[in-house]
Amino acid sequence: MKLKKQNILPCVAIPLFLLIAGCKEKTDSTVDNSSLSSPNTNATATADADNSGKNVRDRDHAQLTPGDQGNSDADRDVTRKVRQTLVSGTNDYSMTAKNVKIITANGKVTLRGPVNNPAEKMAIVAMAKTVAGDNNVEDQLEVKTNP
Repeated sequence: MKLKKQNILPCVAIPLFLLIAGCKEKTDSTVDNSSLSSPNTNATATADADNSGKNVRDRDHAQLTPGDQGNSDADRDVTRKVRQTLVSGTNDYSMTAKNVKIITANGKVTLRGPVNNPAEKMAIVAMAKTVAGDNNVEDQLEVKTNP
């Protein structure tokens, strides 16, 4: 019996040692990704992507968000028609404009998000009014300002 215990100890200890050594080696070889960033990255690009202020504004439930989209067939149909017209190849809207939020609830369309210029904003609102009706569109679009 004593001989078997002596044989079991190395059989358990050696794989355990190798496992621990392998894990140690793995953690030592991690890469610091902060040193891999592009040399063209600057603080302005990071600041432009920060929507924290708008996110706080939207949490107060006073503003409609895509989660407020109506579930009726009519509401979904209006949203679909506005989006299809917005992204169709027959206009020259910017990619920014093509990504505005379109929220339809109880037949009322709310347009939210940035557009590149005032002309784009007016054209999108006019297009939405042709789909949903003059009195059924609320314009909350924002013209982007360049620093």
